[in-house]
Amino acid sequence: MSGLRKWLLALAGLVCLGATPVAANTAPAQPGDDTSGRIQRGEASFYHQRFHGQRMANGSRFHARSNSAASRTLPLGTVARVTNLATGQSAQVRIEDRGPRARHRIIDVSPRTATQLGMRRSGTARVEVAPIAVPQRDGSIRRHAPARPAPARPAPGRPAR
Repeated sequence: MSGLRKWLLALAGLVCLGATPVAANTAPAQPGDDTSGRIQRGEASFYHQRFHGQRMANGSRFHARSNSAASRTLPLGTVARVTNLATGQSAQVRIEDRGPRARHRIIDVSPRTATQLGMRRSGTARVEVAPIAVPQRDGSIRRHAPARPAPARPAPGRPAR
């Protein structure tokens, strides 16, 4: 059987069982994980290119051109929308690792996602993380309405329109 045919049969089996592609790469939330789906705001940074190929907390290897992200509080497998609060640029990520190590930061994103958010040059940015699909402790997925990107803040000294 060809690889494509096996993959299609596996996908059809998941659909028959009521699973979704989001649930295919998730694990139940662990004690201490934030399964509420609340929106978080804080500082984001991005993985250095040297981590390409390293194992992440979920067991897969990190790819610099992926939409992988790391969070200390969101369950592995969470899909979230990350929005740069200064520019309004946003990107969808999947939480696949634990981190960031710097305590004042709330999320690490891949270099590709950092480029999409317009933070590649500065290295960090103030962001909003809005969960879209959050794995629960019972193994189910709690879906949230896709968050609209936060409006960009006006430059200091300029009135808002």
